[in-house]
Amino acid sequence: MRKLVIVCLAVAALAALAGTALGSGASSTRSATTVRIGTGKIPKLGTVLVNSKGRTLYMFVPDKQRKVTCVGACAAIWPPVKLPAGMKAAASGAVKASLLGSDRDRAGGRVVTYNRWPLYTYVGDRAAGQAKGQALKLNGGYWYVLSPAGKVIR
Repeated sequence: MRKLVIVCLAVAALAALAGTALGSGASSTRSATTVRIGTGKIPKLGTVLVNSKGRTLYMFVPDKQRKVTCVGACAAIWPPVKLPAGMKAAASGAVKASLLGSDRDRAGGRVVTYNRWPLYTYVGDRAAGQAKGQALKLNGGYWYVLSPAGKVIR
């Protein structure tokens, strides 16, 4: 487990140096003023939330539908879906716009929320359609995907 954490931190650091916006969710094909949250199908999990690149989005149990608690080293492994100043979260697919929101990130800025759960990607997911972080206990709690209804899929 420790090797996985070290590898994930190294990958996150290299991606940041290369200018890759891991988990940003910012849409380049739509208006530059939105961060798109959509849906995708994952085998055995069904329809789940994804970012504009089709990357699976997760919730963190310790957030308790209240606030962002994954910061620092945790956020290097589980990058939050940032909502840059002046941007809005936009729903696509089966996502309900009424469940979209944002929360203040202690690291600065805002993070997109769904049904009050802050949203994160996972550096272990290398491509769209993967959910390697599902039901993983890491960084102080469990990580799960969310359904378009805003329910935790365990």
